[in-house]
Amino acid sequence: MGEPRVVVEREMAAPVERVWQALTDLESMPYVVSGVDAVEVLTPGPFRVGTRWRETRRMFGKQAVEEMYVTVCDAPERYVAEADNSGVHYASEFRLDGRSPGRTVVRMTFSAAPAAGGKRPGLFMRLLNRLGARAVAKAVTKDLADVAAWVEQDAGPAPGAGRGRAAPG
Repeated sequence: MGEPRVVVEREMAAPVERVWQALTDLESMPYVVSGVDAVEVLTPGPFRVGTRWRETRRMFGKQAVEEMYVTVCDAPERYVAEADNSGVHYASEFRLDGRSPGRTVVRMTFSAAPAAGGKRPGLFMRLLNRLGARAVAKAVTKDLADVAAWVEQDAGPAPGAGRGRAAPG
């Protein structure tokens, strides 16, 4: 059984810098991405290798909390965030490619593998291999659609504008 991998691309009508900001402004993530309920930033300072945060989102109809950490950060072109949970190692890579002035293609690659030194793949890994990849692709597609909607707004709105949620205080 190979490592589950999901790749989704989305072109956005916004410059690379604006898209990068939307993807790396962790405090605003719950207002940009509808599937994210909360983010607790665990490391102070700018987004960089070593940045850690706890992300709460809805997955498969349930609330899930993952502690994420940045392992690669080449602003504004690429970053990799990883997480470990229940014997599974997850990696999410975001690549930004400025195609023309004011247009950016975001390619998000999500992979899951048994954690190093871990036991045999558990139920989640088997599900991800068989049918969960489709559900993950759907969730990633929705996340990127949310980011596109956010960055393609004419003016730079305050976090939470137009989402029905109050901006953080």
